[in-house]
Amino acid sequence: MGRALRALIFDGQISLTVMDTTDIVRQAIEFHKLSPLSAAALGRTLTAGTFMSLNLKNDGDKFSVTVKGNGVGGSIVVCGNSALEMRGMIDNPRAVLPLKPNGKLDVAGCVGTSGRITVLRDIGLKEPYGGSCPLVSGELAEDFAAYYTYSEQQPTAMSLGVRIGVDYDCVGAGGVVLQTMPGCEDKTIAAAEELIGNFANISGMIENYGLDGIAERYFKGVAFTEYFPKYKCICGREYIERVLLSMGEKELRDAVKEQGKIEVQCHFCDKKYTFSPEDVDKILGEARE
Repeated sequence: MGRALRALIFDGQISLTVMDTTDIVRQAIEFHKLSPLSAAALGRTLTAGTFMSLNLKNDGDKFSVTVKGNGVGGSIVVCGNSALEMRGMIDNPRAVLPLKPNGKLDVAGCVGTSGRITVLRDIGLKEPYGGSCPLVSGELAEDFAAYYTYSEQQPTAMSLGVRIGVDYDCVGAGGVVLQTMPGCEDKTIAAAEELIGNFANISGMIENYGLDGIAERYFKGVAFTEYFPKYKCICGREYIERVLLSMGEKELRDAVKEQGKIEVQCHFCDKKYTFSPEDVDKILGEARE
């Protein structure tokens, strides 16, 4: 389970969110057998998605974010809901690139520097709504900050990080997000920009200090509200049955006739579901009742 701390700082002019998503990234690595590079790219996106989940206001609200760039990792998709249940996938879970000259993983090479971030929110209206923004750097923190600033007119500074240990385990992952509140003064914005510079190595800070250590070091005396996001796939046999029904009876019949069965693999947890001809008959029969 992850952990997040939220508060208002600078006399209520800045919203602060600090997240530890180490366990969420570990779950993603376990489900998808991620390479360190793919884990870093998907892990940063899961962390940004966790922040989006924290901003959902009503029970049942949900969102999806797609990062579609020209990097070796392919597209990244992360979904979440107001219960802070996160899940995600990356097209190429075992992407590999040489390390950058500074010895760090080439996340921009995995994501790509040309492409878009697209966010869709379902908050109970007739249709989901959302926005889109071009990728800025492919490092993801700058890209999501740009998305909020330009697509949602919410000036944002963000740091995201994922640290992978020698055994391919995630030893530290998380992020820090600062957003301006209405009426924020220019001098406060400047102070917030200086503050975010302290968290360039946020994954290492989480590994070494944890959220409580970071709060004590940089935000002593701040009254935080605590949240507990987690990686949880919402798939299940009934959910997959509804997806199959959406295909239409003819396509279902044709698929089971051609293959003798229907196999569906969840993109978010890699669990497989198998449906026999008898299962398909039952699904279609129940739908008619």
